[in-house]
Order: sequence, then structure tokens, then C-alpha cells
Amino acid sequence: MSGIEIASAVLLGLGGIVLVTGAAGVMRFPDFYTRLHAAGKADTLGQGLILLGLALPVGFGLISLKLALILLFIFVLNPTATHALARGAWIMGLEPWTKEKDGAKDDGPGHGEDH
Repeated sequence: MSGIEIASAVLLGLGGIVLVTGAAGVMRFPDFYTRLHAAGKADTLGQGLILLGLALPVGFGLISLKLALILLFIFVLNPTATHALARGAWIMGLEPWTKEKDGAKDDGPGHGEDH
């Protein structure tokens, strides 16, 4: 394997790891806003890394130009869509999650519920 193929494989792997981590965040976080944040950040970075990994072995040409345009659209549209969703949820009255809403009380470090 050449250095470019190794770099491409690393970028593709990192992109996949970022996307899986973002999916875990979507399942793990407590409310819409934190889930949206995890999805928005992870999708943008993961897709960017994957597109760079795809563009690297083909070199400069029409294919890499198309991938660069897709990357540009992703970097502009993903944060815009995430912001629009969050703003729409806020305008509709969706409140962010707080510990008080779950009935949990934050007594500081060392004072968890298992004491």
C-alpha cells in the first residue's frame, strides 16, 4: 500500500468512528438540543473526513472537484439546518433538559444518589 492509500484509509476510518460516536451521542443525550448538537457536529466532521478520504486517492480531477463541492455544501448546509431545527424547536416552546426536571438534585461532587 502506498502512503496515499494509507492516509485515505485512516481518513475513512476516522470519519466512520466520528459518525458512530455521534450516533451514540444521539441515543445517549437527554434532550432534543443536546442530541441535535451531537448529530450536527458529528455529521459535518464525519462526512468531511470521509469525503476527504475518498478524494485523496483519485488526485486532482473532475471527481475530486465534485467531492469538494459536496464538502462545501455539507459545511454550509449542515450547521444551517441544525440551527434552523433548534430555533424552530425553541420557538415552538421546547424547553432544554435540566437536572431539576428529572427530579435529580445536584449536591456537588461526592454526593451522588447511591449514598
